[in-house]
Amino acid sequence: MDLKRLFDPRSVAVVGASDREGSYGGQSLVNLETIGYQGDVWGVNPRRERVYGFECFPSLRELPAAPDAVVVAVPAAAVPDVIAEAGETGCGGAVVYGAGFGEVEGGRALESALVAAARRHDVPVCGPNGNGIVSYPRRVALWGDALYAREPGEVAIVSQSGNQAVNAISVRRGLRFHTVVSNGNGAVLEAADFLHHLASEDGVRSVALNLEDDGDGARLCEALAACADAGVGVAVLKVGSSEAGASAAAAHTGAVAGDQRVFRALLEEAGAAVADDFHDLLELAKALALRRKNQARDLRADRAVSDKHGGLAVMTCSGGDSSAAGDEAQRRGLDFPEFAARTRARLDELVPSAATVQNPLDYTSFVWGDREKLRDMIATVAGDPAIEHVLIFYDEPLGLEGDPKQSWEAVLDGILAGATVASVPVIVSSTLPELLQDSSSARLVDAGVPAIAGLRTGVACAAALARAPGDPARLREIATIARRRAGGAHPQRGATGGWLAEHEAKRLLREAGVTVVDGRIARDEDDAAAILAELGPPVVAKLSDEELRHKTELGALVLDLGTEAQVRAAHGRLRSLGAGAVLVERHVEPGIELLVAARRDGVVPSLVAGLGGVWTEVLDDAAIVPLPANAGRVERALRDLRGAALLTGGRGQSELDLGAAARLAAAAGEVLLDANLELVELNPVVVYEDGAVVVDALAQASTAAAPTASTPAVSR
Repeated sequence: MDLKRLFDPRSVAVVGASDREGSYGGQSLVNLETIGYQGDVWGVNPRRERVYGFECFPSLRELPAAPDAVVVAVPAAAVPDVIAEAGETGCGGAVVYGAGFGEVEGGRALESALVAAARRHDVPVCGPNGNGIVSYPRRVALWGDALYAREPGEVAIVSQSGNQAVNAISVRRGLRFHTVVSNGNGAVLEAADFLHHLASEDGVRSVALNLEDDGDGARLCEALAACADAGVGVAVLKVGSSEAGASAAAAHTGAVAGDQRVFRALLEEAGAAVADDFHDLLELAKALALRRKNQARDLRADRAVSDKHGGLAVMTCSGGDSSAAGDEAQRRGLDFPEFAARTRARLDELVPSAATVQNPLDYTSFVWGDREKLRDMIATVAGDPAIEHVLIFYDEPLGLEGDPKQSWEAVLDGILAGATVASVPVIVSSTLPELLQDSSSARLVDAGVPAIAGLRTGVACAAALARAPGDPARLREIATIARRRAGGAHPQRGATGGWLAEHEAKRLLREAGVTVVDGRIARDEDDAAAILAELGPPVVAKLSDEELRHKTELGALVLDLGTEAQVRAAHGRLRSLGAGAVLVERHVEPGIELLVAARRDGVVPSLVAGLGGVWTEVLDDAAIVPLPANAGRVERALRDLRGAALLTGGRGQSELDLGAAARLAAAAGEVLLDANLELVELNPVVVYEDGAVVVDALAQASTAAAPTASTPAVSR
């Protein structure tokens, strides 16, 4: 759907126009006048001739022309008919405020009718159960809550929560919005659709996404790719990771929280910043909006941004602040490199004798208000070859006047002067959110310097700016895989087929070239004895059946079989337990165990790999890679595990064949995609100094149609 007319309308019709106090229709008309909208505005109300000075008409069909945008401010039951009428008359799009749709059980049929009408006539719809759209540069307000005119900026926000969107536009501290979208249930247009459109909006440098559900993974990937192409930063707050949070999200917008770890892995692939709370979301978006300015100004442009956090210097006049920043930075994986000898020598000339030259640098309050010295210190720290970002703490109390005001302004002058000549990006942060004042923050932002409210959030912004941007080609590759179901349709996640027996799952793996423990189905006791002779003792015997997934609990697994008599007895006992086949396999020598799973139940298909055995619950440590994933990508993810030292030779251990483990895991992902499975779980995979082998395997079929052979399954 084309959103241009909805975001840049030359005419707006408000259906449900009313001068009743507190009405959404009336507030919408007031907002259009408040923001200074220059296009045609018509009211639609058969019982009014004029509302707030705007002419009213009985219906959309009787307007002078088809409006580009329609605001729908009528009870929920009437909305589907209004959307149908909007489509029939050629309207460009609609905003629906009303609640009582898919967020409540009794409104789901009504939401389905709304969606059907919109799709039948190709009408883009924002909502229902949201507050609408505001474009400050275009002075457009399709907005149902109170609004006041504001200076436009470069940050856009898309929020499923209407109240949080309302709160956002009231925030000062240097935050200026370009566009605000409150899309509520997202019945027709998801947050990803708005994100995709905003990537092409002139003047948008970053987008804050405030989400209550995952949405369609393929559409989100395409939108993130469009942002990466355009150099638009993306910050994301995803609520609903806890059971209580998911329940609250569902009650609010009908959202269903998916697996947050997969969602986060996708965002990391996209180079997006993940917010811990709504405050962080807004500040991250503010910082990301200035990334391109900083990169263009960066005198050390040949230094590539690392996909690892690092190279941060902190400057403050407080030892307590420097210690707190150090703790927070360590928690986020940021490095504080030691200054080079030349840097230390120059700082020794600049800082007071009471200061200690180190990173973080507490330059003490003895240089307070010395513009030139502060400028030179910042330039010196930024010029250190190991430093990629400089974070400076600056607190300004509210209501300063006279000499104190001049003193604080001198400090700000010195910071701005230093940021201007610094060879790497500079970030300024207050230690407490309320100590960042709007006028000073706006001055910093106008100069291309992120001004962040709060120490913890300042460090989070430094970490976000240190991340590499996303690769559009990789994101579109993930999108292609995500939509490879049922001819491009998007069935509800969780719609699964039947389970495969273990020997069937292992057959698929072997056919794909995956190393699986030697063994086969024993037709009878004689065949079981023959397998023992073929493999050599010891062997294991187990039942293999599509209904059997927990063998140990049912006694369907017999270990350490060394003689023909033991194998025959085990075969007979297992056959007595059920109708499944008996699988006889070679006993596997001990090694480090991994759990590998390829799955479709997240926002996009993904590969999960982590330490198995006793380490699974102890470390809760897993690498998650969106599919497709080649072996190189998987190996890099495995090396990032907290427990990677167990695999890479840490603490005197032998280095294991991580390459073989990565190739095996990547092949499991290919099997999931090529065989159109819902789940492939290999637990354990045993890794040795030379090679890796699958010991046990589970697989579940998908209800979707088989993939097309022309779609690539592996990232190259």
